[in-house]
Amino acid sequence: MKFTRRTLQSAAALTLLGALAASPALAQDKPKVALVMKSLANEFFRTMEDGAKAHQKAHASQYTLVANGIKDETDTAAQIKMVEQMMAQKINALVIAPADSKALVPVVKAAIDRGILVVNIDNQFDTAALKEKAIQVPFVGPDNRAGAKLVGDELAKSLKAGDKVGIIEGVSTTFNAQQRTLGYQDAMKAAGVTVVGVQSGQWEIDKGNTVAAGMMREHPDLKALLAGNDSMALGAVAAVKAAGKTGKVLVVGYDNIGAIKPMLADGRVLATADQFAAKQAVFGIETALKALAEKKPQSSMPAEVKTDVVLVTKSSSPK
Repeated sequence: MKFTRRTLQSAAALTLLGALAASPALAQDKPKVALVMKSLANEFFRTMEDGAKAHQKAHASQYTLVANGIKDETDTAAQIKMVEQMMAQKINALVIAPADSKALVPVVKAAIDRGILVVNIDNQFDTAALKEKAIQVPFVGPDNRAGAKLVGDELAKSLKAGDKVGIIEGVSTTFNAQQRTLGYQDAMKAAGVTVVGVQSGQWEIDKGNTVAAGMMREHPDLKALLAGNDSMALGAVAAVKAAGKTGKVLVVGYDNIGAIKPMLADGRVLATADQFAAKQAVFGIETALKALAEKKPQSSMPAEVKTDVVLVTKSSSPK
């Protein structure tokens, strides 16, 4: 067969068209992933969102991303509505950090019934609530109890048996808040330290400040405050300063947000835990994308995918 210039050009054009049609960047069926977070007023979730957006930008040919978060840590109704809005956008996968471990389960069930793949990050769904709806949602994240115990064990080195401490818990209906409190209690029990109270600071700076101030008034001999996240630790630090007890009442947190780093450096915060906020959503997104690529049904997804959590102190925190 004789190949003319025109035939070669046509063949080249057909080859190019074939390549373009097969290109994930131009394919119409590129998966759409929704990321729904808790309060974007919390630096941890802004970092999580930034990490997710950076990952999507680096993998723009593989998937599209829609991301949003609520304004208030406890606004469960707003988060449910947000998930419903995402569902209306015909998403293929939902990666969610639920504001409440039980209340979000019905809307997640609705998403799964529509064929949307759901992955749980940050705050684990309540096992009984999932079982009641006969669904399995993989939790991709760290062991919060183990992470909090690392922080509590570090604090215990500066305490003695019989000392009194208070725990500032996150939103009490959330699994990660409960697990972090248990981890702190594990460490204090092992050290013979007395936990005089557990009160919710709702994950927020102002509420953490109010709880810390109240605990110090009620227990003038309090030696430490264990905050369930760094936002509440920031509030506790301010309360300790206002009470004139800087250096006398120790503070620890959890999350390793940027705002806590100078406080680790000067000792206002003794320790925190890093569960890699920038990667948290990415781990969930990658789990969802892998399942979509393998056409894996929700029911065959793993129950858990463990990610790392590490202790951060003055000596381990980058300057």
